[in-house]
Amino acid sequence: MNARSILMPIAASSRRELVERLAQLLSGLILYGAAMALMVRAGIGVAPWDVLAVGIAERTGLAFGVVTCLVAAVVLLLWIPLRQRLGIGTVLNAVLIGPSADLTLGLVPPAPSVWIGAPMFVGGLVLLAFATGLYISADFGPGPRDGLMTGLVARTGRPVWMVRTVLEGGVLLIGFLLGGPVGVGTVLFAFGVGPLVGWFLAVFTRIRASRALALARPAD
Repeated sequence: MNARSILMPIAASSRRELVERLAQLLSGLILYGAAMALMVRAGIGVAPWDVLAVGIAERTGLAFGVVTCLVAAVVLLLWIPLRQRLGIGTVLNAVLIGPSADLTLGLVPPAPSVWIGAPMFVGGLVLLAFATGLYISADFGPGPRDGLMTGLVARTGRPVWMVRTVLEGGVLLIGFLLGGPVGVGTVLFAFGVGPLVGWFLAVFTRIRASRALALARPAD
């Protein structure tokens, strides 16, 4: 398999549009890592994949962000039999989110009570949805976990909701058995992230499309 068959092509109407989209991608990924850290520090439970990362971190002594990067690398290996194509956004997702999360964890202390933890979690959830819409609408390829899900959907023919439920349910169970934090925040994430991401993604996609048209239009 050659590089062209593995990597997704990058298309842009102009060099400036490409630079703007790269900046958007990087901003979204850095904010995504910060949002993950805020939800961890909230202390009321985290997203399924983060339950796994925290559980592994507690068992191994590795930093949460390091484990996040390692999990992303393992997930990307699972792309191989699924014949999924990597985008630059896929690679940067695997590389940048973990360090951003660790940096934020170093700056933000654990919430001292649920009265502070609950708003912190909600703020982290909204920031994560904002960041997701930002980096996905940059259109540089899916993240490792999303690509695994879509690859399994394509290979198995099962509906998205079923594949996602089985995948995240399995990850959640393993993380819980390893000692990862499952709580009300996990439930809030499960029901809140979809609508929030959908709203932010629609907004950023419209903005990006309008901007691409403006940059492609020849100057008078």
